[in-house]
Amino acid sequence: MTIKSPLLARPGAVEAAGADAGVASHYGEPLREQRALAAGTALVDLSHRGVVTVTGPDRLSWLNTLSSQQLTNLPPGQSTELLLLSVQGRIEFDARVVDDGATTWLIVEAAEAGPLAEWLNKMKFMLRVEIADVSADWAVLGSTRRVPEFSGLLVWEDPWPHVGAGGYSYAVVDEAGHPGLERPWFEYLVPAGELEVTARERPLAGVWAAEALRIAAWRPRWGAETDDRTIPHELDLLRTAVHLDKGCYKGQETVARVHNLGHPPRRLVFLQLDGSQHTMPAVGSGVRSGDRLVGAVTSVAQHYEMGPVALAVVKRSVAPGEVLTVLDGEEPYTAAQELIVAPDAGQVVGRQTGFLRGTR
Repeated sequence: MTIKSPLLARPGAVEAAGADAGVASHYGEPLREQRALAAGTALVDLSHRGVVTVTGPDRLSWLNTLSSQQLTNLPPGQSTELLLLSVQGRIEFDARVVDDGATTWLIVEAAEAGPLAEWLNKMKFMLRVEIADVSADWAVLGSTRRVPEFSGLLVWEDPWPHVGAGGYSYAVVDEAGHPGLERPWFEYLVPAGELEVTARERPLAGVWAAEALRIAAWRPRWGAETDDRTIPHELDLLRTAVHLDKGCYKGQETVARVHNLGHPPRRLVFLQLDGSQHTMPAVGSGVRSGDRLVGAVTSVAQHYEMGPVALAVVKRSVAPGEVLTVLDGEEPYTAAQELIVAPDAGQVVGRQTGFLRGTR
């Protein structure tokens, strides 16, 4: 059952659907809200997020053995990201991680929380850990800046797009040229009963605004850019969520093999959509190269500066400079492809021009 946020009582609030049900998609002025969120003057209600806690003295070393990330010596307050993979290296869970010295907090999508807690409980064995799904007790507020008044709250700072220790960039630009630098991102953990008091009369932006900024930052989202075949390389998640030099974990063999070959079967792309129709394609719309179906739209939004934009996952073989077509029913949309993940590891391609600049 979806729990509706009390912030939906704010004037103009329109509830989101799908994965974001329970919070506001917008409060009546989506583009103005997006500008305010980008400027750091608005908060976004993410109280529908799932929150799972892991306590006990073995929590970090235990999560380290299960996940793609090096967590054994994670300092209190430092943020990171972990993946739990299948034996075939496919993404099953993607968690934002911060530890407060006594508890490891995993912030996940709403649909992940229950299954993640259940899976972790099955993996306890004799270790000194306790797992709890505390989603009903904790809410999340998002911001593009650190809020001084929230200094007493535990905060997860998105490491994206910085390449973490043991990580690797599959992007076509170096870190200094990555559009994710334009979107610093913070998620504050708030006791659910204190959400309204914490938000007070602060300006709010809906999740539509947060999604538009995420898409522009090339930031993949579990359940949107992922499906039951997704491996981390396809979404450039080795930069923030995978430590290539840590010990064994489930799925590591696939991660290493694909990384050494440098050829993930699919790749994430950013699409600038033709806005002349004044509409946007639906998520799941097919992406075509000529008459050939080569992928699907995974996220779409109206950006306050760039207009209609999207993320899509396409076959690695799609030519980098090719203009694609998004087909929503009978409605075609021309889509200028902007590379995110290089077709072949080691290539660095100019973000705006698609011109090969050199090799890494």
